[in-house]
Amino acid sequence: MPVLNGELYLAEALQGIVDQTYPEKEIVVVDDGSTDRTAELVKGSFPTAKYRFQENAGTGAARNAAIAVSTGKLLAFLDADDVYVKEKLTLQVAAFRKNPDTDIVFGHVKQFHSPELDEVTKRSVQCAAEAMPGTLPCTMLIGREASLRVGLFETKWRVGQDVSWMIRAKERGLQTLTLTDIVYLRRLHKSNKGITQRAFMKDRVRILKESLDRRRDNSRG
Repeated sequence: MPVLNGELYLAEALQGIVDQTYPEKEIVVVDDGSTDRTAELVKGSFPTAKYRFQENAGTGAARNAAIAVSTGKLLAFLDADDVYVKEKLTLQVAAFRKNPDTDIVFGHVKQFHSPELDEVTKRSVQCAAEAMPGTLPCTMLIGREASLRVGLFETKWRVGQDVSWMIRAKERGLQTLTLTDIVYLRRLHKSNKGITQRAFMKDRVRILKESLDRRRDNSRG
């Protein structure tokens, strides 16, 4: 879990991991330069979590640091403002056991308005009524070896690291499975990156261009 000044929602996100019905789990929190009570909250309320601090380097760098610290054969990711459903890991581990050739198990995502939002803000922040298939780091469970085949999250993008990583996973031919179950709840609030970092959305276009360039180079080779 990467976190930057996440004290408002962090406890709920971490408790959702603690409450997972799957018993074997390791929690790694990488603090990406927080100046609020993030460190105090993690160390005081979730002492079994591995806490690491780094100077601010972005979500991709924080996820990479968490991968390096973790020890499990399976990896899962969660942003500090979102929530897992309690059965997420149980459902996905079961899917891996039934489908041993699978590299990544995804699930569905359901969005929700954060409770503190007023009605005016809720109307301005669109929230899909239905659950949707989620090809996202936060919906997936992935084998460590498969993750290494894709490589680390890129750190040069302010937004779009997720898109870039997923494109590379597809390019490398990873075998995926998407459950119909909801496994992840995405919180909509005033500080979502899609709202606060709209100026960097052109990164997504550049990421797609890089993917097209790689395909052209491969076809020529």
